[in-house]
Amino acid sequence: MADLIAKYKEKEDSIGGNVTCVIRNVPSGLGEPCFDKMEAKLAHAMLSIPATKGFEIGSGFGGTRVPGSIHNDPFIVAPAPKGSAAASGAAKAGIPRPRLTTKTNNSGGIQGGITNGAHIYFTVGFKPAATIGQSQATATYNETEGTLEAKGRHDPCVVPRAIPIVEAMAALVIMDALMAQNARQATRSLLPPLPNVISVQAARKADEQAREEQQTINVETKN
Repeated sequence: MADLIAKYKEKEDSIGGNVTCVIRNVPSGLGEPCFDKMEAKLAHAMLSIPATKGFEIGSGFGGTRVPGSIHNDPFIVAPAPKGSAAASGAAKAGIPRPRLTTKTNNSGGIQGGITNGAHIYFTVGFKPAATIGQSQATATYNETEGTLEAKGRHDPCVVPRAIPIVEAMAALVIMDALMAQNARQATRSLLPPLPNVISVQAARKADEQAREEQQTINVETKN
């Protein structure tokens, strides 16, 4: 990359490029299914960075060239974390690991606008810097033609400077979504229970009891 940038700098020209960002250990359930979809929030943040010209997530535009049978991400049981993954930031924060994951990750860690626990990855495209040392034809508001030739120090490529900006914007989006989810859960705990509705805990307990009874019946049948 450095050699390519130096090549265009010698020509007093500029060049653009892409920045790919990967967000690991994101808890599932962040985002919304419509206006505040996680991919929409990320795209909004990334395209707010100066010089951006494109955004794609997951398989991106390449996913439009394959059939659904290949592009679909089949769900599988998530393997137990090992080594450093077991001591990740999400685990230390008390965020449970996802029970399901996907065999492939063409969706880029987001399905239906909501994170699914897989790695989120996306690419942001940056245009070449407009200010260059070469002479360029231009015109003024009084309809006269002229020549534009920039002097002084100018970056031949903005991509190296954009990397930490992309990381910071991505972190802001994820933290905003996490705080919104925590606010929803806190608000839910303050609401009174609905009448004639079984609580989640009671439903899980009843389901466990039914499974134990079924196992007991199966054992007695075998005997």
